[in-house]
Amino acid sequence: MKRAFVGFALVAAVGASTVPAAAETALPAYMKPISGPPQSPSAQELANRNVLQLNTSMFSLYEDAGKVFRRNILAKHPIILGLFSGSGGRMILYRPGLPPLEAPSVPKVYQVMKSLGHSTMAISEVVLPYLDAPGDTSWVAPMRGYLTEMKIALEGIGSAEMPDDWRENSRAILQNNISFMEDCLAKGVISLDAVQTFAKLQAPFLRHAIAWAAQTQVKHWMGVLDGWKQDLGGSFDLAYGASNTIYVARQNNVLFSVLAQYFGEEAINDRLMLIETISFTTTPDDMLTSLVRIISDRSVGGLFFNNSRLMDYELMGGDARKAIVSEMQARGKAPFLPPQVPFGSNQWPALISGGAGAASLDDIH
Repeated sequence: MKRAFVGFALVAAVGASTVPAAAETALPAYMKPISGPPQSPSAQELANRNVLQLNTSMFSLYEDAGKVFRRNILAKHPIILGLFSGSGGRMILYRPGLPPLEAPSVPKVYQVMKSLGHSTMAISEVVLPYLDAPGDTSWVAPMRGYLTEMKIALEGIGSAEMPDDWRENSRAILQNNISFMEDCLAKGVISLDAVQTFAKLQAPFLRHAIAWAAQTQVKHWMGVLDGWKQDLGGSFDLAYGASNTIYVARQNNVLFSVLAQYFGEEAINDRLMLIETISFTTTPDDMLTSLVRIISDRSVGGLFFNNSRLMDYELMGGDARKAIVSEMQARGKAPFLPPQVPFGSNQWPALISGGAGAASLDDIH
């Protein structure tokens, strides 16, 4: 490491030296491509760089301050994190002066129901790219492999974790999957008619599996929160809560919706936040960092702009909105923007405006 550093310093010194041009020809060939005097930035470039460095340094200052803010918040407030997971979610309770408490997992039957539903969806992922393409058989090998797994699952479905009155529906999902896959393999082609018939056949069975999985998940987490709220007593009213989501799980988010039943309407966007992420899962540490950042930024809004909830929103959003209106008018067009919402609104952090059309599986026929 020292040798590399010395070498780099030597090259830099050679490039920055004021050796006469004639002496430059004496440089080894491997140094010539990188040698030469450095270019001095213009006054404007240097000024821009100095100002932009302030923003770069801000993030390290934020990080250092965030560690102090986190410690102070956790010392005064309980925090409940609801994190997405393939097993029905995770909930972690942070209590002042005590180690984090992670709740028991959702009963395994939730995962069984979810896997049954996903098994049918997975088949569609195999077949849809090859609809009515008899010359392409690249789907055959993956389907044969999945068919084997499907048959093994069917053999053991009688012992899988679930109430007995759910078993017939579960068996039907697997049997229908197998019949469709065997038919496709026998014909050597995947037709749109066959896929549509299969989907129509499976839909009622899938609806049952989806409903049972949801019931299992909600009942479990409400039981956990019943106990935590009782244990926390009055300090629950000081608690912060947060759940993570990606776009497709934002509307009707299960964990956030369950948490909202305990935190109450007035806590939404105040002490209870829905934090959007770019992947299904995230770490508790990242969630705490995001939550602490939201809470701490409220002091900035209160200090500088006399509104502690201003920083919960895009700070430039209001002025950008006026600029959009102006620019659209200059183009002879009407602006298209959502209604303005007061800072500190307790509306759900999802679509609440209603409208026509199906809004649940029960609305679809």
